[in-house]
Amino acid sequence: MSETIEANTSTPTTQEIEEVIKGLEQLKERMINETIEKAKKVKMPKAKVMAKLEEHPELSFIDKTLKDLRSQQPTA
Repeated sequence: MSETIEANTSTPTTQEIEEVIKGLEQLKERMINETIEKAKKVKMPKAKVMAKLEEHPELSFIDKTLKDLRSQQPTA
């Protein structure tokens, strides 16, 4: 028995894009806050923590994705 699943290839709505942006922003903020809290516990200097966050591959990916999504939003 084989089933085919049709991919949703329609263009996302502005509301869908905004929801994804909001979710990614929340994820990014949570990741940063959790990292800072853990760094405080091990007494890592804040400058070093911030430098590491700048290089974090997942945060970089989120930033790139946010930039791409924002470019898809209609200008108001």
